[in-house]
Amino acid sequence: MILTTTDSIEGFTIKDYLGIVTGVSVNSKKTSLSFNMEKYYSSLETSINEIKEEAFQNLKQNAIVLKANAIVGIGVDVETYPNTGLIMVSITGTAVKVS
Repeated sequence: MILTTTDSIEGFTIKDYLGIVTGVSVNSKKTSLSFNMEKYYSSLETSINEIKEEAFQNLKQNAIVLKANAIVGIGVDVETYPNTGLIMVSITGTAVKVS
């Protein structure tokens, strides 16, 4: 599966546009504020990366359902809610068939 933020893929031709796909992931464990801010930000970065990876896996699975072999125009949105510790990652792109 080819993933790109651009609208085209060098060396490939888009044969069919199959639709918009999304991948969303939300953390299930609360991130607590620690007095050690360096540790807190390191933990936050790890959490965001894990949640982002899960969202990308969901995005790819939704594209596979449409028989896509690439996703173009990918955009990533990360929302954090400090009061609750929630982190949400939403990824959107266009599923395409390329050759």
